[in-house]
Amino acid sequence: MKTDADKIVLDAKITCPECGFSTVETMPSDACLWFYEYTSCGVVMTLKQGDFCVFCSYANLPCPPIQASGSCC
Repeated sequence: MKTDADKIVLDAKITCPECGFSTVETMPSDACLWFYEYTSCGVVMTLKQGDFCVFCSYANLPCPPIQASGSCC
């Protein structure tokens, strides 16, 4: 039998809103990231108001805690 954990995707494509660079990163499964430094331009992004982490703000998938239960850290 499959559980919710079987449906969680850890690899997400995160895109810099400043330079447009995208990369695939592995999201932590047990924590939210409030800051992310883009390797292409060095910009340090923070989460958007109302979001739980930078992946929720700038990636193609929400963070694993949100995927699993709809709430985060």
